[in-house]
Amino acid sequence: MGRGRQKAKHTKVARDLKYFSPNTNYDALERELAASKHSSDESNEWPEYVDTYADEYADSDEDESKTA
Repeated sequence: MGRGRQKAKHTKVARDLKYFSPNTNYDALERELAASKHSSDESNEWPEYVDTYADEYADSDEDESKTA
């Protein structure tokens, strides 16, 4: 008997979420994304560690896929 009331409540919550549109500060979002782009480039930060082991393990991955 409580299923109808529960379903109505879930429907109301789903409708509220569907039509919810918060105020978005696009300037702050742009600043945040621009800042994270510069800080995530690790190849300039640690050049001696970039692709150190890439050649060593590249062949083993190909061998495993052929045997499977």
